[in-house]
Amino acid sequence: MENRLAKIIVEDREGKQQEMEVPTDISMSLMELLKGEGYPILATCGGLALCATCHVEVVEGYEDLPEPASEEWEMLDTLPRCTATSRLSCQIRLETLKDDMIFKVLGEDNS
Repeated sequence: MENRLAKIIVEDREGKQQEMEVPTDISMSLMELLKGEGYPILATCGGLALCATCHVEVVEGYEDLPEPASEEWEMLDTLPRCTATSRLSCQIRLETLKDDMIFKVLGEDNS
């Protein structure tokens, strides 16, 4: 099986953008990837869509992602900075990522 990489851009809270090549053949969430790359994401609930501290805005490519589940909608609805393209990064699987997607980190900072 050939490894597939998606080239995405992640923007931090200060507006700094970083291009990343993300493997889409492993079972991980975007939240797990971002935490592994050193982004200060709190992720209090550990990826269960219960806290919304891994909130991201999908700046480019929102329409290419699967629709959020009802649990994710409920959490997003509690956020003061929720946008039309907000998602919980714990609910975005790496295998769904495509080239040129852009994600902006909005969730709570753990620093």
